[in-house]
Amino acid sequence: MTADTAHAQPVSRDAARRAAIHAVADPAAMRAWLARVPLTRDFPPDFGATLKGNAPAFVVEMTTSTGCAPCADLWTKLQTMRPQYGIDVKILSRDEALVRSGRLGLPWVGHPVAWVRATNDPDRVIPVAIGTDHSVNLARNIYLAFKMMTGVRPDVGVRAMAKFTGIVGIAASASTDPRRN
Repeated sequence: MTADTAHAQPVSRDAARRAAIHAVADPAAMRAWLARVPLTRDFPPDFGATLKGNAPAFVVEMTTSTGCAPCADLWTKLQTMRPQYGIDVKILSRDEALVRSGRLGLPWVGHPVAWVRATNDPDRVIPVAIGTDHSVNLARNIYLAFKMMTGVRPDVGVRAMAKFTGIVGIAASASTDPRRN
């Protein structure tokens, strides 16, 4: 156990819900919230080929609820990936999502949640969206899940994708002042 994890505070269900769910009452409020979310602007060279080539081995499952604006938005965005990348998208029941979240030690925070699952192994899953996101970010998350589920170590996959999402910025250049180096 590291010093950081030794002092970590347990996360309450309410704290997890507040961090993950951005309540929106209608599509306009959802668009306003999404306007603040950064877009993935660059992709690795194997992006399209990875999505198209691995799509038959995986399914994206999502939870939904009647009248849920983020659910409708996420469903629509995932549906556009069907013809583009061949990704299969299905509805996951709330009960199955609760069980899945519990197995992974994640709090259930509500609808929608999207998961990538291996078609031949219902226990191999990676969550890729809580709420909705921009289409490019969803595609990036699915790409990352495909990579991790086909052999790329999660830490390597996350670091590599950070480069393409802008999470990792360009390091500041070294100062020419010897006192600052």
